[in-house]
Amino acid sequence: MRKSDIRACFVGDSFVHGVGDPECRGWVGRVLALGIQRGFPITGYNLGVRRNTSRDILGRWQRECAARLPPDSDCLIIFSFGVNDADVANGIDDHETIENCQKLLETAGKSYRIFLIGPPPVSDEVHNDRVGRLSVEFAAVAQRTGTPYLPVFAALTIDQVWRKEVIAHDGDHPSAGGYIQLAHFVDRWSEWPFREKRSSKTLPEKGREH
Repeated sequence: MRKSDIRACFVGDSFVHGVGDPECRGWVGRVLALGIQRGFPITGYNLGVRRNTSRDILGRWQRECAARLPPDSDCLIIFSFGVNDADVANGIDDHETIENCQKLLETAGKSYRIFLIGPPPVSDEVHNDRVGRLSVEFAAVAQRTGTPYLPVFAALTIDQVWRKEVIAHDGDHPSAGGYIQLAHFVDRWSEWPFREKRSSKTLPEKGREH
């Protein structure tokens, strides 16, 4: 395994893709840039697909990641999903979501270093009730499978930048400022593999970029 060649797949939904960010960076692009600035030789792949549910991700992650994660590299997968599962229009109940999450983490964890980022809030409170429940349930699944898990629902629910931008945009996705906030939470997570500081460069002030 070559530690000089780190490959990271970010697998998930529109929040992973960064929908709504006019800079097309989202939180994934920002945390990857920080890791590279710190000296980590990362090749990052954004595999976020808009409207994807856990069912969709379960069906595609293996072939997509296998094509990007060679066995002689230091390979990671970061999963993040749940908001679309919580939309009743998609016909997925909580039991299936938890079962899909369990299968994903158990299977992927056998071959790769894996991490799970919880689902963020949207503007609709009824939808958020279910997103919040899934966020809690994901913590239990992560504990059972030994997967590092970062819940972001509670923190972003009270984050004014996230809330204002979601409401101003489409009710679901923020603009650049909201993704900067989410990137802050991920980058400061004690389990984040690229957080070690190897340079003086840090994220800009919350909600701002220069």
